[in-house]
Amino acid sequence: MAVAALLAAAAAVLAARQGASSARATRRPSGPPRLYLDLGVRTDPEAQALRRAGTLYDKGDLGGAQAIFSRSFSAQAQVGDAFASWPSGTLARLSGLATQYERSSFVQLHLGLALLWSGEEGGALAAFQRAEKVQPDTRSALTAQDLLHPNTVPGMPVFEPSFETPAAVAALPAPRQLVALRVRARARDPHAKILYAIALAQLGHRVSAEREARAAALLAPNDPEALTAAAVFRFDKNHLELAFGELGPLTKRFPHAATVRFHLGLMLLWIEDLQRARSQLEQAIRADPGSRLARQARQVLDRIK
Repeated sequence: MAVAALLAAAAAVLAARQGASSARATRRPSGPPRLYLDLGVRTDPEAQALRRAGTLYDKGDLGGAQAIFSRSFSAQAQVGDAFASWPSGTLARLSGLATQYERSSFVQLHLGLALLWSGEEGGALAAFQRAEKVQPDTRSALTAQDLLHPNTVPGMPVFEPSFETPAAVAALPAPRQLVALRVRARARDPHAKILYAIALAQLGHRVSAEREARAAALLAPNDPEALTAAAVFRFDKNHLELAFGELGPLTKRFPHAATVRFHLGLMLLWIEDLQRARSQLEQAIRADPGSRLARQARQVLDRIK
């Protein structure tokens, strides 16, 4: 799964560069706004219904999606219902929901999208900024940050550990797996904390992910992997100097650690610095040619050639 994410990120960089001129020429998005449901690992009946509605929405079946969204009264269902009626009353309903749920990043994000699709770029920018701030530990806040920084790869750089998730945990369904990882992370075990941080990051909980990775680094202050994880999960598109300022010095402290070079390469890839990203990934391969990180570095390099 992580390898696929890396390759998708590389493809996104290339697409962003190739489409830069046409993107600048686009003045207003067409069709209904993009809908970003955030259901995590929920499996309750409402979550299942909302996922079905979201799939219909993405396929362009707005009527079918609205029939499902209109059955629930949660914030996500109401936003979905408003989007599915696009453009009839969508912006007015989102404005009302944003007042009702002023501390919801999900609602503020979608108000921004409705404003952007309506051509109100200034209002959209303000809404995205609110979405990023009011609930920073959510996928909606992360999506808002992506929209505020369109010249970067969407999402956050992933962290690739040198160790595997225990087979008994990996075999569990997603909700139980998250619980198991959380329980394991309560122990004084840096690896367990890093695995839980990775799971949290995959759900968009970057603040919690950084907290777990930082705890792992405190338990293993001389372990380049734990220190690298703490730096990677500190990545913030508004303050790139934080993560790079932490990870960069590790290349001198641990000059032969593949994990440091590999993840520095990924962070550079995320900000579209392809030349320096290639250099770091190549150094990761030389540092440990037979490792899993070296294999993944080769895959990324092949994709971004």
